[in-house]
Formats: sequence, C-alpha cells, structure tokens
Amino acid sequence: MSERRSRTLLWILIGGGAFFLFVLAVFSLVYIVLHAGNNESSIGFGGDRIGVIDLDGVILSPEPVVDELKKFGDDSSIKAIILHINSPGGGVAASEEIYREVKRVREQKKKKVVVSIETVGASGAYYVASGSSKIYADEGSIVGSIGVIAQWVNYGDLLKWAKLKDVVLKTGEFKDTGNPARELTPAEQAYMQSLIDNMFGQFIQAVASGRGMKYDDVKAIANGKVWTGQEALSMKLIDGIGDFQTVVADTAKSVGIKGEPTLVHPETERKTLLDLMTGDISQYIPTRAKMLEEEAGFYYLWK
Repeated sequence: MSERRSRTLLWILIGGGAFFLFVLAVFSLVYIVLHAGNNESSIGFGGDRIGVIDLDGVILSPEPVVDELKKFGDDSSIKAIILHINSPGGGVAASEEIYREVKRVREQKKKKVVVSIETVGASGAYYVASGSSKIYADEGSIVGSIGVIAQWVNYGDLLKWAKLKDVVLKTGEFKDTGNPARELTPAEQAYMQSLIDNMFGQFIQAVASGRGMKYDDVKAIANGKVWTGQEALSMKLIDGIGDFQTVVADTAKSVGIKGEPTLVHPETERKTLLDLMTGDISQYIPTRAKMLEEEAGFYYLWK
C-alpha cells in the first residue's frame, strides 16, 4: 500500500510538473506572438526599407534612441530614417547626445533622417529635431520652447517648522549650490545662471546650424514659447505640414523608393513569462541612487 501511494504521488508530481511547463510554454508563446508586431511592421511588400524610431515622453537618457540610430545608420538596406517624436524634451546632456547622433548619421553615413512631430516636439525634443534633414509637424502640433530650465523645491521653512537642521560639510563655496534646505546666495544664483546661459547658447547654436538660420534670428525667438505647427512653418522652424503617412510618402520619394516602402521598427526585447518570474526586478525597486536622480538638474524641457 505504501509503495502504491509512493508511485501515485510520483506520477502526480510528474504530471503536475509537465502541466506547469505546458502552461508556461503556452503563455510564453502567446506573449511572443502578441509582441512580434512591435519588432518589424511594413506597409506593402515591395520597395526598399525605411527605419522608424520613436522618441516618446521625457528624455532622461540617450538610450535606446542613439543605439537605434547607429543600427539603422549602419544598415545599407535602410534608405532613410524617420524619427517619430512626441516629447516635451528632457535632460540637457541626453538631448545633446541624440542630436549629435542624428548629425553623425546624416554626415558620416550620408543617410537622410526626417522628423515627424506628432503632438509635441518641444525643447530638448526640438533640439534633437533641429539636427535632422527635414522636420514635419501637424498644424496643431506643439513646437519650439527653445530654452533651459532648472528647478527644485526649497523645503527650508519646513525644516525650521519641524525644528530640524540641515548639516553640510563641504570643500568649496559652490559645492552644495542648489541645496533645497536653504536659499541660493547671490553668488550661487549668478553661478547657476551662467551655466544656464551657456547651455542656452549651445541650444541656439544647434538650432541655427541645423535649420540654416542666423544665430541672432534664433535668439530673437528663443524665449521659451511654443508655437503650433502652422506658426512654426512660417517661422522656418519646420519644413512642412503633414501627418506620419505624409512623411513616409515624402521621405520614400526623396530617396528614390518606388511604391510603398517597408517600415522597419527596432527590435524590442522579448520577455517570456519565465523571464518575468525569474528575472532581475531591481530596476523596479526604488533605490537611493534613483531617488537622487530626481534632484535638481538642467533640462531642455517644456512644462
């Protein structure tokens, strides 16, 4: 009787394990099938290929856009790249890195990079766009906001109310500039403004260079304002009015593609259910380092 029970238990364990593996395989297969469409989509089956890269949301890092630009730039089957933008901008350095890669692909790889602005292409996102071969936007798109911003919350009064003291040991006058526990000194304010002015000049120069405009002409409109696509066209900030499909058609024609082109999107990382169950989840856990990333910084950002 004991031996029979042991065999029964063994078969239950084997059957249960097999069933679990079967369910896991089915879920993984469904996940892959559902996400396969994100890796490469096409309009039509003839003609050459155009790479499409999405720049969505606040720009906090140059990745993965820079890597995607490099990949399409090195791919001889990709005749042009469309950068599909819907972003209010973001970090100064991150925006500059993407801008430089756009310029590199155009100048070194001799490949056309065209921007299609969807709802918003402002500040750092417009900085990126200004390095492209051509910029399109819808009539109602938000474009512009050429400027720099740095801001943080000062909680000094809260510390006083709670009878707490902020203790700082430093090696130089400006080491804790921007400390949210106190007001800026006049010297610190001048120092911060000098940094912002320098970044502002870089932004203006990038737009002037990319758009073929004079520095002073760009500076005259670089007051942080945004404009509609219709207004931006008359100001020479964009080259044409049109939706994404219009951009695809015009870009294909400009590089000699006959018929409807194949649109190629960057491959996305495929995660199976097993990956989600056993993978590294540290990226989802708040850490002190991640919290510090939210402190004061300099941004090409429209708010």
